Amino acid sequence: MLLPLLALTLAPQTAGLPPPAANPPRSVPSPSKLPPANPLAPPDGSDERAVLATVERLLAGINTRDAAAVRSVLRAEGGATIVTEAADGASVRFMAWPELLARFEPGSDTFEERISTPAVEIDGDLAMVWAPYVFRLNGKVHHCGTDHFSLVRENGAWKIASLSWNQRTTGCPA
Repeated sequence: MLLPLLALTLAPQTAGLPPPAANPPRSVPSPSKLPPANPLAPPDGSDERAVLATVERLLAGINTRDAAAVRSVLRAEGGATIVTEAADGASVRFMAWPELLARFEPGSDTFEERISTPAVEIDGDLAMVWAPYVFRLNGKVHHCGTDHFSLVRENGAWKIASLSWNQRTTGCPA
């Protein structure tokens, strides 16, 4: 009895959509594909500025290869999930913080990761930032994709609880 009811409930939501096999194998970043939540912003935007400041501190640590600076904005428990997209499919990989931080030890290569048009959503002490990014290695575009930062506010400070991003080497802005 529950299955027919569920089918009737879902039918209007899926009417007119192509079957799953017709969907493209990978998504293309689009400003219209932001998460559906639309909470009200605080009157002065101070929470958004604080959330973005935490993300900017993370990116500054990446760009200067300063693992201690990156660590300073991470919540102790957490990790990163990377979806690498290629012509032959996508791979998903999880990294705990120590493995991620090892990438930012001093070295001869220069890193530059920049986000653009970040979407910030906040509900109490939970926030997320969703933004397209371009990563340059030694001044040349290495890959691009979308970053997703999940943050929590603890003791009045925003900390990154988890990171997720996809990366591709085609279709990147110069």
